[in-house]
Amino acid sequence: MTDIVLGSRVVLRYKLPPGYPQPLTDIIGELVSLTPAVVVRAPDGRVVQVVPDKVVALKSIGARPILSREIRALELAAADGWPGLEQSWINGWLARSGGGFTGRANSATPLGKADRIGDLYSGDTLERLQKWYADRDQPLRLLLPDGLGNAPTDWETSDEVLVMAAEIANLTLPEGDSLVTVSGEPDDQWLPLYDNNGKRLPDCAPDVLGAVRDGELGFGRLGSPSTELLAIARAAVTEAPDGRRWAGLSAVEVAPAHRRRGLGMLICAEMIRWGRDRGATHAYIQVVADNEAAIALYRTMGMLDHHRYRYAAAPGTAW
Repeated sequence: MTDIVLGSRVVLRYKLPPGYPQPLTDIIGELVSLTPAVVVRAPDGRVVQVVPDKVVALKSIGARPILSREIRALELAAADGWPGLEQSWINGWLARSGGGFTGRANSATPLGKADRIGDLYSGDTLERLQKWYADRDQPLRLLLPDGLGNAPTDWETSDEVLVMAAEIANLTLPEGDSLVTVSGEPDDQWLPLYDNNGKRLPDCAPDVLGAVRDGELGFGRLGSPSTELLAIARAAVTEAPDGRRWAGLSAVEVAPAHRRRGLGMLICAEMIRWGRDRGATHAYIQVVADNEAAIALYRTMGMLDHHRYRYAAAPGTAW
């Protein structure tokens, strides 16, 4: 039973008190706690708490399928948390431009209501999107979350990203005085530690990093201002259309000389706590799908796979 991870989907079989027609019953739901009692939250919000000596069986049954509306809601919160410098809705597609800095800030994604998303194979949606980006001297790139949209058949896809998420109440976060300081913007010491795939940060980077829509940003730093920074992270607190308030982690970096010491997990946990203190109930992070070390770290924290997205562009588009 101790091998089951909090937040996973389980079936709990337990003994009922004397007087019930049957001696045992089951509940399927999310595992909230194992001690001092086993607590499971059903999909309807009902919470069942069972003392250990009444538990007959507890088994993980795999994650509940994530619905398209849940993916859209999280992606909308994430889009507000990393919106680029310009945005426009075009036939249900959210177009964003951020001076070419990062894929998320410079791509169009189908986050409108399902019955209002323009089909790229018909109508003028593709033409309008291409013109919007051409007016900004950029090629059209699409960001396509699972189940929300498809690219034209001859387009090339790349850079699959795994979105991981969790209810903050299911995470173990440090309490007491924090070792991480959080400010409202990145400074001249924070920015150099941000890894832009080995490239120099463009002049627009501080503006893109500092952009948020209807939310709050925090730039965390681990280390004294008078010495080198050990680690950095960015968190954006935004609200999804379904009412969930999300803390989105990004720009998590640990100085090369200080890696593999648990500092990445520490700063992530502290930034989630920072978000929780500002009303966030859930947390997410986007990680390149082949970054096994980072994925393992976030799973250790209690983050679960939510969905994936990938980018698409016309043949010959420079990435």
